[in-house]
Amino acid sequence: MSDSERRRYIRPESLNLLDYIVVDEQGVQSEYSMGRTLNISIGGILMETHIKLQGGQQVMITVGLEDELIDVMGRIIHSTPHDDGMYHNGIEFFHASIEDRRIINNYVEAFHGQFPEAAEKKKQALSFLKKD
Repeated sequence: MSDSERRRYIRPESLNLLDYIVVDEQGVQSEYSMGRTLNISIGGILMETHIKLQGGQQVMITVGLEDELIDVMGRIIHSTPHDDGMYHNGIEFFHASIEDRRIINNYVEAFHGQFPEAAEKKKQALSFLKKD
């Protein structure tokens, strides 16, 4: 099963600058660095960084989406090295304000408006929510 088949949310490809802080289990902030998004959904992002991040770590992320800055908390699900020396880190969001979720959703919906096949895939992915 491919990654796209396992995902709950459609993830538009998206290159946006971000900064992040790694946070330990006690809430103590450690590493601060920058990266960029490779794709984004209401449930998470694929984040490109120059250092490997450990699965399970928590990160506070600030990302620019068009003219908006959003702040989210996420958990690193995986970190994969690439030939260019960068790492692709799958991040699952576990906290974002209602306003920040609205901004992400609007961003993703705008993508779906430009690419109708993505909107149809989202509709199919969410079909389990329909009541019979």
